[in-house]
Amino acid sequence: MTTTGGRVRVGERLPTLEDVARLAGVSRATVSRVINGIRNVDPQLHELVWDAVGRTGYVPNRLARSLVTRRTGTIALVVSDSESHDDDPFMGRFFADPYFGRVVGGLMSVLRTAGIQLALQIVGTEDQRTRLVGDLRHGQADGVVVLSLPGHDPLPRMLTDAGVPAVMIGRPADPVPINYVDLANDAGAALAADHLVARGCQLVGMIAGPADVPASSDRITGFRRSMARHGHGWVPQVSGNFTQESGEAAMRTLLADHPHLDGVFVANDLMALGALLALRDEGRTVPADVAVVGFDDSSAATAADPALTTVRHPLEDMAAEAARLLMTRIDDPDMRVSSVIYEPTLIKRRSA
Repeated sequence: MTTTGGRVRVGERLPTLEDVARLAGVSRATVSRVINGIRNVDPQLHELVWDAVGRTGYVPNRLARSLVTRRTGTIALVVSDSESHDDDPFMGRFFADPYFGRVVGGLMSVLRTAGIQLALQIVGTEDQRTRLVGDLRHGQADGVVVLSLPGHDPLPRMLTDAGVPAVMIGRPADPVPINYVDLANDAGAALAADHLVARGCQLVGMIAGPADVPASSDRITGFRRSMARHGHGWVPQVSGNFTQESGEAAMRTLLADHPHLDGVFVANDLMALGALLALRDEGRTVPADVAVVGFDDSSAATAADPALTTVRHPLEDMAAEAARLLMTRIDDPDMRVSSVIYEPTLIKRRSA
């Protein structure tokens, strides 16, 4: 082997496991254990091995790995939605909503380093869910990260009953023994309420998401509870479905019913974009006439005019943790069911 510009060359042949071991200064067995995702390896050795993999350009033989470990080297990201309607095709929402891209980015930040592929599956019907669980039971992926959108989705229970290693991003709506990573959504909504009250808002409304979705329900509860503690016993509310169009329609309804509204909490940034459009059309200045606080701190928040004050939802970090939790679950099927809850923060910009 020779070194050129920090990268190790091994002539014209493909680099081997032995080349990686030689460069890292460890045994071939240690390299194999790291590449195959076995956890009980010293973290320093783990770092040395992956550095050597990068410098040699070694590509693990996925077929050989799967024969030895009986693993596919693939994790599925499953988005479980209610059946799409002609006027609301889910695939369009998937690619338009920055939420999903942030989840994929967080997952890949962990899986790429471990040499694991990510496969996307979208299911919306009972038959699709049944086929998916059957495929997973027959080894088409080593485990699954679930984004469950319907309120009372049967998929988490189906996965646990089938013994499929699974982690949810967001808590399950129904009691299910499944690992999950979530945000303290109620605390995040409370931050929004505290901020609007501190600004001196007197009539504050809310544009909520679907009440049967756990994250949305928690945001509704947290916002109302905090407003009540500040002496606001009634908060007018209109619900949307997390799209920009639904946020615009909800804002128009709130303004028509409550023309003196001077503050609004919107349960995600995309709906908040729609709310800003409606306010502009109605001649309301933000934040002088109506202060607006969103939720997520997605790219939509910085693209808004004015830039959106919003509750930070650390999706990339949460997705990365979900990937780590799933990999641990795959290695140890008997691990106890666990949860990881992230704390929100308020990001102040110009809308409130």
